[in-house]
Amino acid sequence: MNRRAFLQTSSALTAAVLAPTAGQAAPSNARRMRVALVPGSIGVTAGSQRELIDLARRHGFEAVEPRATELAAASPGEIAGFRAGLADAKLAWAATSLSVDFRKDDATVRSGLRDLPRLAAGLRRAGADRIGTWIPPSHDTLTYRANFALHASRLREVAVILGDHGIRLGLEYVGTQLNLVAKRYPFVHTMAEARELIAEIGRPNVGLVLDTWHWWTAGDTEDEIRALQASDIVSVDLNDAPRDIPKPQQKDGERELPLATGVIDTRVFMRALHATGFDGPVRCEPFNKPLNALDNDPACAAVSKAMHAAMALVG
Repeated sequence: MNRRAFLQTSSALTAAVLAPTAGQAAPSNARRMRVALVPGSIGVTAGSQRELIDLARRHGFEAVEPRATELAAASPGEIAGFRAGLADAKLAWAATSLSVDFRKDDATVRSGLRDLPRLAAGLRRAGADRIGTWIPPSHDTLTYRANFALHASRLREVAVILGDHGIRLGLEYVGTQLNLVAKRYPFVHTMAEARELIAEIGRPNVGLVLDTWHWWTAGDTEDEIRALQASDIVSVDLNDAPRDIPKPQQKDGERELPLATGVIDTRVFMRALHATGFDGPVRCEPFNKPLNALDNDPACAAVSKAMHAAMALVG
């Protein structure tokens, strides 16, 4: 199926792109969180940081992902240019992904930790200060306690390096029930457990990545969000779920744009999040095949419209 056919046959995406939001104003005083363009999470490709900033500006985003490798290699003049481009477009930096693959063997972790200071320094020179990653919800060989100790130890080392550069680390728990039982030993998969892991890491720059999908699949509640402080949250993901699939059978890689189906109560989530005073980036991460098949501009238009509709729920 070609891209045009995908667009025509996906009702959720068709609704989303009917009225693109290019030129959308910066966020109002009613909210402080910002709609973020993170290209990899919506199937968009950009050849450079400058191209990504331009895409965000043209489609009404309010934050954009910093490309850590590119920023680390940039000259002082290039860094100044990126910062000026953000200011001109009224954009902030969003969160980027953690480069250290702490889920693998020790040699891989050590290699990632050695390179992390260079990448962190590049991010801070550009003014970016948020990094996020996700926690696997099960393991083939490690029991919960052994896995908990390993995660706390490795992520503490990551957090120390990032903290030295003024960067916050966000941890996303995975609540998808099929993922929880995919391996022998279940692991962290709820907000409460993620907060326990953060407490064990014991570094002030570590917080949560909240995702409507995982909040819903984990059975977490509005009250648990409202119990958070803004400082407990590093970044946020918004998604909806397909209709007519029982929650235990929902697949992590098959999601919908925010508000596309109403299966997830986005209004409750957004109002609880707004009540915390959260002022960081909010991205879309639907793992949606029709969306991923689109070219950059229609994909960005669809996502921007859906995200701004979700933001309007806090008013």
